[in-house]
Amino acid sequence: MSGSIPILDGHNDTLTRVCPPDEQPRHAFLRRDTKGHIDLPRAHEGNLAGGFFAVFVEGEDKSERRMVTANDGTQVEALCPEPVERDLARTQLESVLRQMAELFNEADGAIRLVRTVQDIEGCLADEVIACILHYEGVEMLREDLSDLESEYHRGLRSLGPVWSRSNAFAHGVPFGFPCTPDIGPGLTEAGRELVRRCNDLGIMLDVSHLNYRGFMDLAELTTAPVVATHCGVHAICASTRNLLDDQLTIIKETNGLVGVNFHVGFLRPDGTENADTPLGVIADHLDYMVEHMGIEHVALGSDFDGAKMPDELGDCTGLPKLVDLLRDRGWSEDSLIAMAHGNWLRVLGE
Repeated sequence: MSGSIPILDGHNDTLTRVCPPDEQPRHAFLRRDTKGHIDLPRAHEGNLAGGFFAVFVEGEDKSERRMVTANDGTQVEALCPEPVERDLARTQLESVLRQMAELFNEADGAIRLVRTVQDIEGCLADEVIACILHYEGVEMLREDLSDLESEYHRGLRSLGPVWSRSNAFAHGVPFGFPCTPDIGPGLTEAGRELVRRCNDLGIMLDVSHLNYRGFMDLAELTTAPVVATHCGVHAICASTRNLLDDQLTIIKETNGLVGVNFHVGFLRPDGTENADTPLGVIADHLDYMVEHMGIEHVALGSDFDGAKMPDELGDCTGLPKLVDLLRDRGWSEDSLIAMAHGNWLRVLGE
């Protein structure tokens, strides 16, 4: 059975649910909850050993659907979120981190903020949930990055330069289907400096919400593996949020990694947000990536608590079903362990 394989997950939005802005209701984490996808009891039940816990700044809801023009001249209707002001982003960040510290104190060691691979390995050994702190979009940072090192010392170990909206550092890819991710320009000069500074500090860079040209700029600049924590295969589902084959090749060549996203709209060939989606579609994305890049460059990046899951999976308690399905498809135990946590440990170590 799959119970012996702990899973490190490339992305969840659980902090947004359990440590929301102060005026919003706070959901349970230490006891089983009827909402969301992750809490402590369900994590243990699903062999979820930890992963990247994202701080996401919601801002004001100013997203709108409009026609966008890709760099090849084609047009598509896409959902285009509006930028967020730095002061609002900073206020929300401080609120989330304060509540997170309170939650971890209440947890009495059951979940731990990790800063090194050795910390993660200790959590795996002790069956403690490992929290890798990730900022999904860095609107809260000053453009001169004078505050980046202080965030590192607070525990930040991974960041995405953007969510799917533009900021001072890069241009996020809007949500469109079917469409290429090659929409908009590349990194700004501040974004280029962000790449260099993250390399120097040892902060992992996540390309998941970057547009194509930003991805290429980052890949050219970085001295670290290129990582997409929660993406899918564009050849299977032609969403702007998924990766083209040449992007997969670059990730392989840099010894990087892709965590497969479970959001049904990024999985299904028809691009619809239909929860009546079989687990086999997640496995199809994994198998495609393994064939294109090799098993050492593939992992999971669920987007739990931030996306619509297949009904067959449900929440994190469904993870063993996915592992068993891959085993039934012929995956070896060594491949399953690499995908479940070994590849994340390698990339973070590098």
